[in-house]
Amino acid sequence: MEIKAKIIIELLGSPKEYIEETMKKVLDELKARKEVSILKQETSDAKEVEKFYSVFSDIEMKCNDISTLIGVCFDFMPSSVEIISPENLSFESKEMENLLNDLLARLHQESMLIRNLHAENLLMKQKLKK
Repeated sequence: MEIKAKIIIELLGSPKEYIEETMKKVLDELKARKEVSILKQETSDAKEVEKFYSVFSDIEMKCNDISTLIGVCFDFMPSSVEIISPENLSFESKEMENLLNDLLARLHQESMLIRNLHAENLLMKQKLKK
């Protein structure tokens, strides 16, 4: 079932040129996905926010299915998602089961990464104290 959605991707960083180039790379990566069609895309000019720069892209897109949209959410971490159509989504229980298992697998993967980084951070702090 095709899904039309709007997402907003925001980046914050420095210097200004780096954040602008990074947004361009993010958009190129999204556009390269065969299962995603970009219908509209507007990118703001980078604006200074305290000591950093902020840029965002407002993107209207079509996805082949809900799992593709969820994948985009995990891979690009948009700050906002709006499903434009269809107005109602319905799933077979097996499809929902697969979506939830994929979601849980990604959450476990991210959790493991965070735990490993935390452990490395603690080891580095201990080494610095010696």
